[in-house]
Amino acid sequence: MATAVPAERDAVARAFPGPAEEVRLPGARVLRTAAGHDLLAAGVGPALAAASTAAALTAAALAGRPYGLVVSAGIGGGFPPGAPLGSLVVADAITAADLGAETAEGFVPVTELGFGTVTHRPPGPLVRAVAEATGARTGTVLTVSTVTGTAARAAALRARHPRALAEGMEGFGVAEAAAAHGVPVLEIRAVSNPVGPRDRAAWRIGEALAALTEGFGKLAPASESWNTHDDQ
Repeated sequence: MATAVPAERDAVARAFPGPAEEVRLPGARVLRTAAGHDLLAAGVGPALAAASTAAALTAAALAGRPYGLVVSAGIGGGFPPGAPLGSLVVADAITAADLGAETAEGFVPVTELGFGTVTHRPPGPLVRAVAEATGARTGTVLTVSTVTGTAARAAALRARHPRALAEGMEGFGVAEAAAAHGVPVLEIRAVSNPVGPRDRAAWRIGEALAALTEGFGKLAPASESWNTHDDQ
C-alpha cells in the first residue's frame, strides 16, 4: 500500500497504468490498481496520515489480506545541498522532528523524556534496493507539523538532525500506524522546494511530481524483489 495526499496519489497512480477501483473504508478511501497495488490519499499532517493508514491496514487485516509493505510517498522540502530540487530521497530513518518538549536548555525529544519513540527505520536491504533502482539519495526524512519557513528553523533542524535530507508532514504518522500492525514501512520524497525561508516562487511542484511518478514506477520491481528474510 502507498500513502500520499491527493495530488501525490495521482502522481503515483500514473506509475500503474490500467483500470483502478475506488474502495471506500471507514475513515479512508483506497484506490486499488490493476497491478495489485493499493493507493491511499492519507491526508495532510502526521495525525490524519496515521489515522487513515491505520484504518486501511485494519480493514485489510480483517479481510484476511494484510499488506506486506506500506510506502509513504510524496513531495517535500530538501535540505541543500544534499537534496536539490527534483531529486528523490529514500528514508533510512523516519523521524518526528518536533515531538518532545522545549526547555531552557533546548529541545528534548520525547524519547529522552522517558516514553514513546521519535524514529522508525525502514528495512535496510529494501532502502538500498530502492535507492539503487531509482537513483535516490538516502538519509533521514523529518516529519514536521509546521513546514519550515525560516533560515533559523532550518538551521535548528539540521543541528538536531545532521543526517536530514528532507522534510515532509506525513511519514512518521504512516510509520506509527505500520509499526502498530507489524508491517514494514518505506518513505520516498521528491524534492519540490528547499528547506528554509518560504519562497513560493522557488517551488517546483510539477517537476517534483514528475520525479515522484518516474521514481515510483521503478520502486515497485525493487520492492517486489526485496526478501524480508534478508533484514537484520
